Amino acid sequence: MRQLFPVTDTTATAAADQEWSLDALADAYAYPEAEGEGAWLRANMVSSLDGAGQHEGRSQPLSSETDMRIFGVLRGLADVVVVGAETVRLEGYRPARAREAFAARRATAGQGPAPVIAVVSASLNLDFSLPLFTEPLLPTLVLTGAAAPPDRIADARAAGAVVLIAGDGPGVEPARAVAALAERGLRRQLTEGGPRLLGQFVAAGVLDELCLTVSPTMTAGDAQRIAGGPSVAVPTRFQVASVLEQDGFLFTRYRRI
Repeated sequence: MRQLFPVTDTTATAAADQEWSLDALADAYAYPEAEGEGAWLRANMVSSLDGAGQHEGRSQPLSSETDMRIFGVLRGLADVVVVGAETVRLEGYRPARAREAFAARRATAGQGPAPVIAVVSASLNLDFSLPLFTEPLLPTLVLTGAAAPPDRIADARAAGAVVLIAGDGPGVEPARAVAALAERGLRRQLTEGGPRLLGQFVAAGVLDELCLTVSPTMTAGDAQRIAGGPSVAVPTRFQVASVLEQDGFLFTRYRRI
């Protein structure tokens, strides 16, 4: 993996053409030091050259072995992975697993053995018999609104999920979701989409960082972009933090200005 531009935030660097170890990648993608009880929300997404965030409903066809390696590193650093209900259904989400490669780093940081999965859903139209809810290392969280169906809230709790109310209506308010997770000590936050959820985080101004893999592929068609929903009044500006390259894939990292 080659580093094309230096990392701007004192994280690790590597010589050109040097293969990056998991430890080196973990140093490069380390979360910034938290200020007080504040949270840091980063997103990890992949896009084709023509702007598609998925192909036939899934992101995997746009990915690569190195992309999945970085995917694993980002999970290995996070306290919580925040994901939309539709992505849970389409991508077949399973519980996060503990990885020996990150065990010492997580222990030093006071983290559990694996990140918690937090599912965002207004309707709670979820299959609570799936391993994501019945077999997690740490209880799966469900973020929803105060007006969510009471019977579905009861079903989620009966399956072992922890339900967090993060909105006054049926849906979740992004800023309240970030705060609710931080209040539980889950300050290193990672969202993997989908596009509608990421769009909500962007519109609410709570996304701090975007880790975007630019896939050297073209899909045409009408696939959704990485962020959907209503547009913001003024485009949100980000600055580049690092760019890596492997086999034509660009692994970029941007931080909100």
